[in-house]
Formats: sequence, structure tokens, C-alpha cells
Amino acid sequence: MSRYRTDDIIYALATPWGSAALAIIRISGSGSHALLAPYFSKSEALRSAKNATLLHGYLCDQEGRRIDEVVLAVNTKGHGYTLEEAVEITCHGSLSVITELLDLLSSIGMRSAEPGEFTFRAFLSGRIDLTQAEAVHELVEAQSPVARAHALARLDGGLKEKLNGMKNTLLALLAPVEVQLDYSEDELDEFVFPDELLDSLLDDLGRLLASYAIGTLYKSGARIVLAGATNVGKSSLFNLLLKEERSIVSPVRGTTRDYIEADLLLEGIPIRLYDTAGLRESGDEIEREGIRRSEHLIGGADLVIHLLDSTEEDVDRAFDGRTIVVYNKADLRRPPEGVLAISAATGEGIGDLLSEVARRLKRGVEGVDESRIVIQSKRQADALLAAEAALKGVKEDLQAALPLDIVAVGLNEALHHLGLITGEVTPNDILESIFSNFCVGK
Repeated sequence: MSRYRTDDIIYALATPWGSAALAIIRISGSGSHALLAPYFSKSEALRSAKNATLLHGYLCDQEGRRIDEVVLAVNTKGHGYTLEEAVEITCHGSLSVITELLDLLSSIGMRSAEPGEFTFRAFLSGRIDLTQAEAVHELVEAQSPVARAHALARLDGGLKEKLNGMKNTLLALLAPVEVQLDYSEDELDEFVFPDELLDSLLDDLGRLLASYAIGTLYKSGARIVLAGATNVGKSSLFNLLLKEERSIVSPVRGTTRDYIEADLLLEGIPIRLYDTAGLRESGDEIEREGIRRSEHLIGGADLVIHLLDSTEEDVDRAFDGRTIVVYNKADLRRPPEGVLAISAATGEGIGDLLSEVARRLKRGVEGVDESRIVIQSKRQADALLAAEAALKGVKEDLQAALPLDIVAVGLNEALHHLGLITGEVTPNDILESIFSNFCVGK
């Protein structure tokens, strides 16, 4: 972790770079109060401040000129986000003020923080484990209320507590095995491995692993493409779903010549929705390029809503499993029985369409309890898979009546992989990869 030193004082802007009513600058590191005090109008109050104190005054440059009226939130060692001495400066959100304050902190010997460095220091101090550190980033990146709720549950220590329970179970499995190995020559009671406890642990691991699919769905969402021939109502449906006039709607065929995209939420799932050019043979070079792009989008979509015109078309070809075939203009002519029918003009059938979309997106994760702890980190999922594989290997070793020292190796391997998730045994290169993806100031 060469980029992340812990023996100096760091600072960073914790709010977006831009003009606003207020901005917040974070400072953390031993000696930060004393270093900042000479430039604060109430310097002695800062030097002697108790934890969780708010101080109102002025920050001045090195010539004593006032830069801005500020409020300092002071944390003493052992408290606050990093458990180090820390100050949060709330100032006015003028770019001029922000720039001058950051320049002041640099000029008096503080260092601009690396991405995620405040959270890294919180992790090193033991205030949070690695699952909670990742949850900080996941919370910042959350695109939906559901993803936010999942991240908050992990930040609150839900995943940490779950993993600690699994590690305690593993230790309960490992301890009697180690006793047998250490005292094999002594007279001990006949050893019976607790198979039921191992099976219970494998069940817990399986449920947690199953939650990765739902976590990924709510984190990354889905790409949904509206496809079909010209003038079937793709743009009308696009506007209806967005509840705004984004696409041009016209009776002229080929009006949409390039795709248009927008974001929406469906049952908490982030959706990137695409309105595409109508699929047909065309002699217009620009329209042909739009159709080529549409076909490319269809190929990479998670779900395709293929619209047909109830007044003109019947299904005359097969579609793949990603495609929902929908008859539009059902208000003008009733489509065949048993098909999904809508009217983008009147809104008829839209609820049924959205329900079918949500059902398709959640297919394969219906049994996952979304109210329980959910993971969305591939790193965590990979470590859980490795732990599961190690424990399944232990089960096979026991069934084959292999020596207990081999069983102990498998149990220790599973324990190692669970430790990787919480950060107890995580190599530095993995830590740097995780924290470098954070925003500066977090």
C-alpha cells in the first residue's frame, strides 16, 4: 500500500467540486488540530477542544487575511470516522473559497488524500472491517433505493456479523479435529465428526452466495431495448415509460434514426432503456446505420421488448429467451388471445408488461430473501465460492475416511477465504485495488 501512508495528515474535499451553498473539507491525522489552529480565529479553542465539538470562526491565510467564515467539527483521537484526530471544515461553497482553503492546507504541510484513504484509515484502525469499507463505496454508488438499503445493511455490520458466525462455526469444527491430531497417542473418546454442523454451514454459505445474483441485479441493473419494425409505437412506449416526451413520435416511418437512451427504476431495479430505429430494409444510408446500431444494441441487451402492430402483424418467427413479444395498438384492434397486448396511446396493459419485465429480470433469483443480508461484490462472491469448495472437499474427505490432518487442511483453507472477505488476511495489492476505486474524500 505504497500510496497510502498513515504517519501524516491528509485532507480532501468531501463534497462535489462546484459552486454550492456549502462545502465540506475533511482533515485526518495526528497533530491536525495543532497544525490548523494558528490559522483559525479561535486557535486556543481548537487546541483544547473536546471530542464532538463545533467551533464557529474564521480561517485565515498565512498573512492573516480571512479566507472564509467556517464551522469546524472536531474529533479527538479514538473517535470519529478514522479514529484519528480529525477536523471537518464546513465552509461556503464558492470555488474561490474552496480553492484557497485547499491551498492553505497544502501550504502548511498537509497532504491531499488519495481516493478512499479516509476509509482505508478507518479500516486499519479497526473501526470497520473490509465488508463495511466496501459498503461505503457501494452506498455512494447505489442507483436505487433497494441497492442503498442493501449497502446500508452491510455498512451496519450485517455481513460482518454473518461471516463472524460462520467463522465461529468453522472453529467449532476445527477445534476437535486439532485436539485429535495433537493428542492422537493419548486415550481419547472415539471421535465423531459433527457432520450436521458442516451441512448447516454449507447451507448458510449457499444462501449467502445465492444473494449475489440479486445484489448484482439491483447494483448493475439491466439494459432493455425496445425493438420492432417502423411505426409500431416504440417511441410512444419509450415516452410513456419515462413519463416525459423524450423521443419524437410521428406517423412518418423511419422517424427514429438513431437510438435514444434513458434511465428509470422498475421495482427498485435500475434500468437503462433504449428506443431504437425501426427494423426494415432501407435505401437511406443514415437510416441503415441507425438500424445497424439498433441490431448491435439488441445483441447486447439483457431483455428485448419486441413490439408488433396489432393492426398489421402476427408473429411469424421465433425469438430467443431474452425477448418479450408485445402487441401494441390493442385499442385499435384486439390481438390474438393469450398474447401480451398494450396500447402505448392509452396506457392499456402497461402494468402487465412491467410485471412481466420484472419477472423476467428476477428469473433465477425468486427464492432469494431480499430482506436478508445481500452481497454485490464479486471479490466477496469469489471468496465465498472458494470457501464452499473447500468445505465440500472436507465432506468428500470425510466420506472417503481420509486422515484428519487432510480434513484440517480443508477447514483451515475455508477459514482463510472467509478471512479474505473481512480483511483479516487480505494482501496489500487487493486492498489497494479496493480503495483506489473510491472517490476522493471518502
